[in-house]
Amino acid sequence: MADGGNQIEWRVTGMDCGACAGKVRGAVERLPGVSDVDVAPMTERLRLTLDEARSTPDQVEKAVRAIGYGISPRGSAPEKPKGGFVLPEGAFTGSDAATFGNDDEHKRPRLSEEAQPTWHATSKGWLVLSTGALLAAAWAVHLLTSEDVAKWAFVLATLIGLVPVARRAFAMARIGMPFTIEMLMTIAASGALVIGAAEEAALVVFLFAVGEMLEGVAASRARNGIRALAALVPKTALLETDGQTREVPAESLAIGQTVMVRPGDRIPADGEVIDGTSGVDESPVTGESVPDLKEPGSLVFAGSINTEAALRVRVEKTAEDNTIARIVRLVEEAESARAPTERFIDRFSRVYMPVIVGTAMLVATVPPLAFGLAWGEWIYRALALLLIGCPCALVISVPASIASALSAGARSGLLMKGGAVIEAVALVTHVAFDKTGTLTAGRPRVTDIVPIDGTPAEVLSLAAAVESGASHPLGLAILARAEADDVDIPASSAARAIAGKGAEAMIRGATVTVGSPRLAEESRVMSEQTRAQAAVLEREGKTVVIVWRDDTACGLIALRDEPRPDAAEAIRQLRAMSIAPVMLTGDNARTAAAISSSLGIEHRAGLLPEDKVRELRDLGRDAQVMMVGDGINDAPALAAAQVGVAMGSGTDVALETAHAAVLRNRVGDIPGLVRLARAAMSNIRQNVAIALGLKVVFLVTTLLGITGLWIAILADTGATVLVTLNALRLLTFRPERESRTGRTGATKVARGRLDATAASEQK
Repeated sequence: MADGGNQIEWRVTGMDCGACAGKVRGAVERLPGVSDVDVAPMTERLRLTLDEARSTPDQVEKAVRAIGYGISPRGSAPEKPKGGFVLPEGAFTGSDAATFGNDDEHKRPRLSEEAQPTWHATSKGWLVLSTGALLAAAWAVHLLTSEDVAKWAFVLATLIGLVPVARRAFAMARIGMPFTIEMLMTIAASGALVIGAAEEAALVVFLFAVGEMLEGVAASRARNGIRALAALVPKTALLETDGQTREVPAESLAIGQTVMVRPGDRIPADGEVIDGTSGVDESPVTGESVPDLKEPGSLVFAGSINTEAALRVRVEKTAEDNTIARIVRLVEEAESARAPTERFIDRFSRVYMPVIVGTAMLVATVPPLAFGLAWGEWIYRALALLLIGCPCALVISVPASIASALSAGARSGLLMKGGAVIEAVALVTHVAFDKTGTLTAGRPRVTDIVPIDGTPAEVLSLAAAVESGASHPLGLAILARAEADDVDIPASSAARAIAGKGAEAMIRGATVTVGSPRLAEESRVMSEQTRAQAAVLEREGKTVVIVWRDDTACGLIALRDEPRPDAAEAIRQLRAMSIAPVMLTGDNARTAAAISSSLGIEHRAGLLPEDKVRELRDLGRDAQVMMVGDGINDAPALAAAQVGVAMGSGTDVALETAHAAVLRNRVGDIPGLVRLARAAMSNIRQNVAIALGLKVVFLVTTLLGITGLWIAILADTGATVLVTLNALRLLTFRPERESRTGRTGATKVARGRLDATAASEQK
């Protein structure tokens, strides 16, 4: 937020594409005291910083309404744009409903009472129908009467269709934006009437209306995916109070309340199962198709479907903070993080439009003045050049692809924070994985207790006392084993964690430490026998911690955390995509080697959090590195990498700190994330090639007099339609499907450096 200003947000209705966002941005940026303007067409959001001593919110709203859009403060009822319609919150089409379930009341989100209008019920639809009818009538007059009468019929059709376009053009010109598609259309159609090409002028107006209508339909469909996701949470919940259940609004649920979820019902809030065992279909939230067994202690997400038996769930998150709400907010905010390619095209189009207008003026005047050629013919060619020069398809090429990729990713549990992240992921050459909780399941179990001074129960008792209240997976595993063995856990005090090495606490007047062999070596409590015992356990792929009291070793505890079932396959897929994987772990070299050899991945072992950051920075000097961690203990490393990806089923850190997140907690989603990003970038390149290629071809043919006005507008409209349809293909993209061609986008950078370093380590 800028000094001296307040950040204010509105909902702007009637925006269909990136060009609309540019118009709204231009309308408000000219006001004094306005800064940090952010316009997101997909989510209909306008956010800016406003110094109200210089301009008021009313002036902002007036500026937006002046160019034909509706605007209302965020949270209030949306305003209908001039001649337009408002898409209701939560509304989506029947095709989207089919995606998320059947018609069962409990298995499908309830629709808003206000239905989304079909294309022919919108203002742009009416314009298409009216101009089409007028054009058909004019052709009928042409066939049945004289050409003179038909000419006036075409003139009438042109003028009626051009009036709303001209109105918008002059509104934009008044705020200092004369170079818009509406202005070029107005000049071209008016000029065609002046030189006697009334039939082509009418056809141009009709084709322009068709293009505008198709843009609106495409924008509506892009929004539907996110609106449908938001509508997954049921409107009501069965709240338990004093042993009785009553129906209440789901948004009124408070943390700590208990709700009953019947078989077939959608879960109304993020929470923890406190009673009952049932399979829960989490596919609407995470994209995971197989129902997950939930029992007391399990976490569940709002919007997922209880499939088998009744569950009692304690509410852990309010409605505005549940997983789906945060996913929707993330996708909405992602639209603001524009890709570098999009920013370049935006800057390019600002220069490109005036150049096209200037070129058209030269084409209209130079040949007649310099060479005595016919004015009518060269004015006609100049008008056609104006239409061909419209950058609509180019402007929409990148944001349409980004919006579709974000929607496709959200449906598969893959979240990326905007176009800049998509571009960065597509260029990844190396992926660094944390071990515990990422490549492994994060649920280690105690396999061996080796006493040195005392019994196994005494060693376990001391370790559990130190780890009381721990959140680290190793600490939790020790506590679970102590509980399973019914071991008495003495009281402890002054407990503290030793970052990356262990923990210690005061127990019965003595300092007891549970730490790694390295910490034990530093504390000089390791004997040759202890060292040898630890080495044997580590060679078996186990993590060893030493328990000592003051300066005396009490025993060893070995734990093993098995690799995730899909980890080896994910590593294979990454290698097939020419991406070099590496494991970074704070564990000892022997355990790391045992895990990495089973997965087929290089490793760096014995790393403290700062060591991981150093490794990533070294690797990132000549490579594009993605770091994958659990989103909790790996925050420094996630921030140090070019792309940080947090694994976790909707944790706060996973959704809000990293550049991207995979909600299904599957290593196999990492190759899918890269595939989606590469598919999006490939789609963008295709769109830019379509937009520019068609313009170049028709620019040449127009200057040579081969093609005319209606072909020119058809080329522009056709390019816009092709680009939009191509972008919408990403909505059906399935990231989990491995590409037959393997690597499709990134360049091989620094692969040899990683292999050489690994080889030197093995020596």
